[in-house]
Amino acid sequence: MGLSTSSGLRVGRGSPGPRNLISDVPGVTVGHVTIRDGAGVNTGVTAVLPHQGDLFRDKVLAASAVINGFGKTAGLIQVEELGTIETPIVLTNTLSVGTAYTALVKYAMARNPDIGRTAGTVNPLVCECNDGSLNDIRGLHVTEEHVLEAIASAKADFAEGSVGGGTGMSCLGFKGGIGSASRVAVLDGRAYTVGALVMSNFGGPGRLMIDGRQVGRELQAKLAQEQDKGSIIMLLATDVPLSERQLKRLCRRAGAGLARTGSYYGNGSGDIAIAFTTANRVPQGGERVFLDLRMLSDERIDPVLDLSAEAVEEAIVSSLYHAETITGRDGRVRRGLREFLDRLD
Repeated sequence: MGLSTSSGLRVGRGSPGPRNLISDVPGVTVGHVTIRDGAGVNTGVTAVLPHQGDLFRDKVLAASAVINGFGKTAGLIQVEELGTIETPIVLTNTLSVGTAYTALVKYAMARNPDIGRTAGTVNPLVCECNDGSLNDIRGLHVTEEHVLEAIASAKADFAEGSVGGGTGMSCLGFKGGIGSASRVAVLDGRAYTVGALVMSNFGGPGRLMIDGRQVGRELQAKLAQEQDKGSIIMLLATDVPLSERQLKRLCRRAGAGLARTGSYYGNGSGDIAIAFTTANRVPQGGERVFLDLRMLSDERIDPVLDLSAEAVEEAIVSSLYHAETITGRDGRVRRGLREFLDRLD
């Protein structure tokens, strides 16, 4: 997936993994539930699982960065403080964050009877974008069952575009949604992977850039005029051994990929990045006094930073490329990027 060679589009110079998806990082899987009912209901849930075990018992090292804070994400404070993720990461619409949070609590408690008793509580991680322009967001159509279904359906091969949490999203004047990409880095003679997944819902028309080309200007007359607002959630996964500090550096490079596609992080945009590594784990309970963690030398980290920005950049373009045209709430239309590609020289 990502941008296939048949798309005619290319982003950057790096080499993608075999799927060109975040799931090229071993163990990472993604599941969707897409909710559509007539033209007015266009929403859903996307779940990202960092590995296939019990995340509460076997946490992954993580970090986050708030590039522009017009957002309602739940769980970032503890990620920032402790540097770990202990539940699947759920992406949905703004007014369904509470529902998804409760679903993740129930999901974790069902697998860990000690939560809330001898093991403390759990930190669900839920991210959102506002799909209200295409979706009846006030209808609260996402249920806890949808969240659990998305988690249960997670797999390595998954769809992009107008699916899951991305069903009702708009981006840079086009139909937005879920996009993903990956890049391979060779470090000390071994191949490692950096993967990105985004839920794109930001930016005004006329600003889209693809691999440095100002595509949006060429198509601007075809698109309605709006401000740079909305939101984007950018997830980065890797199997490179990194510290929480280094993962935060990756998060900041997600902003570089975002800017390359045409965003200036407008006042009304919630631009949030989360990164995790599957190579460093933190067990629940604290029985061990010391933990053995590995990290990449900062003097060798540049390829990972470079490819992180590039993977996010391609994931955003891929979210547009795979999204089909839809008519949403009150007859609003968002057109898929593929409808316009033949108009470019």
